[in-house]
Amino acid sequence: MADEFAKAMHLALIVADRSGTIRFANPAFCDMFGYLPENIIGQPLTRIIPERMRGAHTAGMSNVAGGSKPGLAGRAVEVCAIKSDGSEFPIEITLATWSEQGQFWAGGTIRDISERRERDARLMRLASHDTLTGLHNRHEFMSVLAEKLSLGAACTLLMMDLDGFKDVNDTHGHLVGDSLLQAVGVRLPYLLGENAVIGRLGGDEFAVLLPDSGDPLFAQSEAARILEAFRKPFSLGGLELELGASIGIALSPSHGGEAEELLASADFALYRAKAAGGRAYRFFETSMRNESQAKRDMRDRLRRALQNDEFEMFYQPQVDLATRSVVGFEALIRWNHPELGLLLPGAFLPSLEQSSLACDIGWWTIEEACRMAALVNRPDGRYRIAVNLFPQQFRSPHLCDRVGEALERHQVAPEWLELEITEQVALNDADASVQALKAIRDLGVGVAFDDFGTGFASLSSLQRYPLTTLKIDRGFIRDIRTRPSDAAITKALVAMSREMGLRTVAEGIEVVAQERVLREIGCQEGQGYLYGRPMRLMDALACVDRTGGIATKIPSTGR
Repeated sequence: MADEFAKAMHLALIVADRSGTIRFANPAFCDMFGYLPENIIGQPLTRIIPERMRGAHTAGMSNVAGGSKPGLAGRAVEVCAIKSDGSEFPIEITLATWSEQGQFWAGGTIRDISERRERDARLMRLASHDTLTGLHNRHEFMSVLAEKLSLGAACTLLMMDLDGFKDVNDTHGHLVGDSLLQAVGVRLPYLLGENAVIGRLGGDEFAVLLPDSGDPLFAQSEAARILEAFRKPFSLGGLELELGASIGIALSPSHGGEAEELLASADFALYRAKAAGGRAYRFFETSMRNESQAKRDMRDRLRRALQNDEFEMFYQPQVDLATRSVVGFEALIRWNHPELGLLLPGAFLPSLEQSSLACDIGWWTIEEACRMAALVNRPDGRYRIAVNLFPQQFRSPHLCDRVGEALERHQVAPEWLELEITEQVALNDADASVQALKAIRDLGVGVAFDDFGTGFASLSSLQRYPLTTLKIDRGFIRDIRTRPSDAAITKALVAMSREMGLRTVAEGIEVVAQERVLREIGCQEGQGYLYGRPMRLMDALACVDRTGGIATKIPSTGR
């Protein structure tokens, strides 16, 4: 009965005697190893054991047969075995020994764990490799880098960012963008060879470790080869895509003895390469770390400024050019620095726009603009308050909710508020920008393109955007009396805006002669020092008389 049961088992079963000769093998074993019963029974166990393991097996078998306690009995052990065709595969075997009528016997149940090993290998690869490109992922790359550095060997780290990748994504979609990243994942290993360790750290950012070489000339040569390779277009599904690269170079140990430190050094150098216009490489310099520390210090000070209510909104009048009556104000942020006094945006906005604080401070500016709108419109509701959006705010999925909540909280009519963005921000992702602007307009809030003419929007492209106002950059206004080209451009912008039903606001009006030219070409509104500098809330409220005109004496608070 036991023999029949063993033959019917789905688990492979094998029994051997004291000499290691196979005396029984069930059908499941024969199927697994590729033997007929008559071809395996009577053969030595070593027939199914890899040669490198036979010595240990024979010694262990002899000890157990001699009376030693079997150390592996009853435990599942993963080992390698050999099939009849000589191929090696992984098994899990559970061993047992017993005596019967003074005769020693050893047996085992066997599972083929090839699929499990393959699955584990796939999981290990997923844990250590980027699923899109097949290169090392960030975690694995940093582990390899840390291991190399721990050995004390000199090495070179290249941080690489793709120039123009965002344009490819915006123009052709993310599927093409993913295909392009895959192509980069093929081109880099082919170019740099097996000795280089290459990883994708995220997005379009790659890293290359050149082990066993801290030679700056070699690093320069390899970086130059990468840049040259990226001058050749990528061919994807009939598309010829141009893509450049920026590279930051850090050398160990001089630029960092720990993985994170060396990566940070290469990242500083990469930032400098991109700031130089891209398609270039730069070596790390100590001054770069000092600059980065200064930026971090500034971000910390900005965080404290928000917590300590050091920011304040100033308001600059916007007037009807025909009557000089005030039609609204632009809300402009200032920083009451405890040590440096009143700071204009140029002193802190570049750092702020690169930090995670931009949204927090941006929501605060919207709250303040709504507060001003509620105060100035209390009598009859005829004034519009314009406030600038930070790029991070504009891309936030919470923008409309935040604006709607602020309007409701301050009991402000939507038409009293206007949100300003630069044309460049809108152009960064045109389709997404159109949808975001439509959502804002659906609230009833106005939308203005600020500093128009400084970016790259064509006049015809404006029709895509649901705007209410076009603000003409001060650069066209400054010499509008003496430069015919500035006057012609401004006239064309005003005419086009009129056709599209947009309000036009000229920025930077300082003298009456500029105002006169703008009135003649049909510009509706303006702002500038001629009408008033940015001023504090109470001064702004005071500058509007009962007729809506500009008061005789303009408060000079602020700059």
